[in-house]
This record gives sequence, structure tokens and C-alpha cells, in this order.
Amino acid sequence: MVQKYEELIHAWPTLALFLASPRDEHDLDRLIELSHYLIDEIGENENHYLNSLLDTVGTLIMEYENKNIPEPEGDPIGCLKYLMEEHGLKQKDLTELGSPGIISEILSGKRELNKRQIKALSKRFNCNPAIFI
Repeated sequence: MVQKYEELIHAWPTLALFLASPRDEHDLDRLIELSHYLIDEIGENENHYLNSLLDTVGTLIMEYENKNIPEPEGDPIGCLKYLMEEHGLKQKDLTELGSPGIISEILSGKRELNKRQIKALSKRFNCNPAIFI
């Protein structure tokens, strides 16, 4: 078992570039970028071997954000509207969500956000995708 620990210790300088607890916004951005990459790789496969890595990255992001960044509270659409207001955005600016009709249905609560839209919003607003779920 000691040999396995020594292998981990030897690999840590490389792994720490990706898995260390973030100390600042730059480190946080790096982890968010990694989470987006992992989401793309995993897709809809709930049994994908990278799911545990995504969970670990998500935990690191969440811990940093809980300590350092106040998230908007409320339902996903309320959070979206809050972020739109904070960034001076109008409905027409959210083209990544789809057509004007789809955007209207989302903002009125008639349609839920899908995975692609959640990813696009978290990237646009540089926030944890969980606030849109």
C-alpha cells in the first residue's frame, strides 16, 4: 500500500494543477472550465468513469463559491432573471437559449432549461450550473 501512496505523492504536482482547492478567481475559472470539459465528455452516460472526477471538481467549485461568492437564491428562472438584470441583459440577448419563443417560454416558466442551456448560461455568467437546476 505504501507504494501506491508514493505513486500518488509523485503524481500530485501534476494532479494539483487540476485538483487543488482554488485559492482565487483564476483557480476557480480553471476548475469551471474543467467541469465544462468533463460534462461534454460524459454526456448522458451516468456510468461514465469520469463521473467521480466531475463530482470531485464540482465539490471543489462549490466549496470555494460557498465561502467566497454569494449566489442568487431562489428558483432557476428567478436566478436567471436576477443575473440578466445584474448584467444589463434583455431577453433578446440570450440567443444561446434558442429562438425568441423558447426564451419567452423559459422566462415565463412554461419551459424548463435543458442541459445544453444550463451549460451555456453557467458559461455566460461564470457561475455554478447548479443555480439553474
